[in-house]
Amino acid sequence: MRIPARFNGPPGSGNGGWCAGVLATAAGVSQVTLRLPPPLETDIQIRDHAAYAGESLIATLDSGDPGPGVEPVGWDVATDVSRGYPGFSDHPFPTCFVCGPARDDGLRIFPGRLPDGRTAAPWSVPAEVSVPLMWAALDCPGGWAAIREGSTFVLGRIAVAVEGLPEPGARCVVTGAVADLSGRKALVDSAVHGPDGRRLAIARATWIRTG
Repeated sequence: MRIPARFNGPPGSGNGGWCAGVLATAAGVSQVTLRLPPPLETDIQIRDHAAYAGESLIATLDSGDPGPGVEPVGWDVATDVSRGYPGFSDHPFPTCFVCGPARDDGLRIFPGRLPDGRTAAPWSVPAEVSVPLMWAALDCPGGWAAIREGSTFVLGRIAVAVEGLPEPGARCVVTGAVADLSGRKALVDSAVHGPDGRRLAIARATWIRTG
């Protein structure tokens, strides 16, 4: 398999959530631990519960706890807080497929912060909705719950449970929350809820501060 260049996170490497979702779907697992930034437009093979680019170990693949999820808010509340998305003024990777404001062809999920510290973002679901896309949507809103001005985090591990796919064009809400902060690591939860408030997917992820 290959990660198309469109699905980047940091420049030159794949978005962690989308790549993890593709690898997890191919291997039939629920958790992916990234060992190296996923390379773009490069052949990746899955063998022995791991993903390799040549001889380089990209990720290990196994089962994991997707956590409790995060309570939703309404579409209007998510839309309102999204206007204050910190990434509009200070984004380490503005071309990220999921949350990059410089990407007109990305998911354009812009999580703002609620008064209780959670993040929330409205998400208009694209026509290409899929399980890997749900992993991608769950990725950045959790990370932005931990990111503060001047800090840079990247995804290290993510475990996901997808309970259902939304219809293309559906107005969903994505929420995120910090479960624990310890040194350079942030344990975060996230969830996608559909227009009727039904929970569609949840994730628990570990993000690593790199700057």
